[in-house]
Amino acid sequence: MERLSGRVAVVTGAGSGIGRALAERFAAEGMGVAIADIEEEPLEDVRRDLAGRGAPVVAQVLDVGDERAVHTFADRVFDHFGAVHLLCNNAGVFSGGQIWSRPARDFAWTLQVNLWGVLHGIQAFVPRMIEGGDEGHVVNTASVAGLFASPFSGPYSISKFAAYAATECLAHELVITGSKLRASALCPGGVATRIHQSDRNRPATTPTAPSDDQAFVDQVIADTVAGGIPPEQVADQVVDAVRTQRFLILTHDTYRPGLTARATALTADALPDLPTYEPHN
Repeated sequence: MERLSGRVAVVTGAGSGIGRALAERFAAEGMGVAIADIEEEPLEDVRRDLAGRGAPVVAQVLDVGDERAVHTFADRVFDHFGAVHLLCNNAGVFSGGQIWSRPARDFAWTLQVNLWGVLHGIQAFVPRMIEGGDEGHVVNTASVAGLFASPFSGPYSISKFAAYAATECLAHELVITGSKLRASALCPGGVATRIHQSDRNRPATTPTAPSDDQAFVDQVIADTVAGGIPPEQVADQVVDAVRTQRFLILTHDTYRPGLTARATALTADALPDLPTYEPHN
């Protein structure tokens, strides 16, 4: 999809980080933008910013894990804009710790947002995008943790592997069925976001007790984020991938050798080595 101007983009998790950068970049490209986030005040701040730039914008507070709410959001977006051409299922949370010690609530919450949020977005928007008959694109935010399983990050890695798998399935199905839509898996490495503060949005109904293993990986994530690339660089990469129909959006080239090494290890029936993580900026 080379032309973005005059078209419509949807971004979830748009209140901060990568989501905000995506919304701002799409607006700068001349797109109408529908934004959603579970946090009302940051979302409103983004809405005011985009409107101040003259961008057509619709904003809705949204829990992407709520299927009915996502469909309601889709109804509103299509009613307002008449079409959607670019869908970014970007909302995500982090929960870590040893896989044998974290309670089921950690896995349930992380999967509800990181996997079901993607699936709900696909099911609410993609059928109508296909029906519209225009070229378009779906970008699902997975993670490098969806390509390389990270120790002490079981809930997150499992959810992101699943989000990646959903995206690859979608991409194949769009091609096989002759759709004009294409799909990309966004797999960020270290990016300067608030992912390490995900518990701020954790439902009060799913509290869990902190643990040493969880504190360890939380600090690792915080350090990675502190040295991460700006979200605006990720938005640039997403726009390029949409225009060139590139499937994998890997934000850090330092991970590419690890993909080859991983494939080699798996073909030898071996446990893949952990990748070399990107250096801090």
